[in-house]
Amino acid sequence: MSGYPSVIVPAGHIEPAPRRVRGVFAGRTVFDTSNASYVWERPYYPQYYIPRVDVATDLLLDEQAERRYPLGIARQHGLRAGDREQPGAVGIFGEEAGRLAGLVRFDWAALDAWYEEDEQIFVHPRCPYSRVDALRSTRTVRVELDGVLLAESASPVVVFETGLPTRYYVNRTEVDFSRLVASDTETACPYKGTTTGYWSAMIGGRLHPDVAWCYDFPSWQLLPIAGLICFYNEKVDLIVDGEPQPRPSLP
Repeated sequence: MSGYPSVIVPAGHIEPAPRRVRGVFAGRTVFDTSNASYVWERPYYPQYYIPRVDVATDLLLDEQAERRYPLGIARQHGLRAGDREQPGAVGIFGEEAGRLAGLVRFDWAALDAWYEEDEQIFVHPRCPYSRVDALRSTRTVRVELDGVLLAESASPVVVFETGLPTRYYVNRTEVDFSRLVASDTETACPYKGTTTGYWSAMIGGRLHPDVAWCYDFPSWQLLPIAGLICFYNEKVDLIVDGEPQPRPSLP
């Protein structure tokens, strides 16, 4: 048992996506559909696969090659609009692909923007079977590393996200920044947004990389964590209500 909810959708699962989905490249709408499919190439989250009839085929360049994806082989295409070109960004599945026949898979990063309805989404589609909740709490939380106290709080915001360990976000005034060194690392999450800060810990002359992060401007669903600091359970010693927590394994 991991001690937190695991993902429940196996790789290979396919479901209809009820949302209008659009993709933009070089100012052009590459596809606009209300009939996309969620396709789980791996268990953790789905990708959007788009019906070929809803794709602007004049933007596609047939590269006369095949590409193997996790669930099948597709005809490889590039994207071209104006003076911009993105080779190998698109796979079109033919009749031999079975349940993927007639669907088109776009490399996420190849497009300039993805939209669900009229809201831009980032990193990958949000999994319809996952929850992310940010709840105010009065649990006591201590964060230590090699016996050194890094943070202590009695008013954390606790984030519960399917498939991930429980995260504890604490006020900046409860963090010992004299032990932390700012990092250039930046990460993004489809549920929370893009981080605005990362910190490593310097303990006894040893640098422990990227142990903490912050979202100053999270998505509106996770506004309770705005400006708070969170430490990786996997990299520090976490004590909650006096009970040491086991360190989860790093992915």
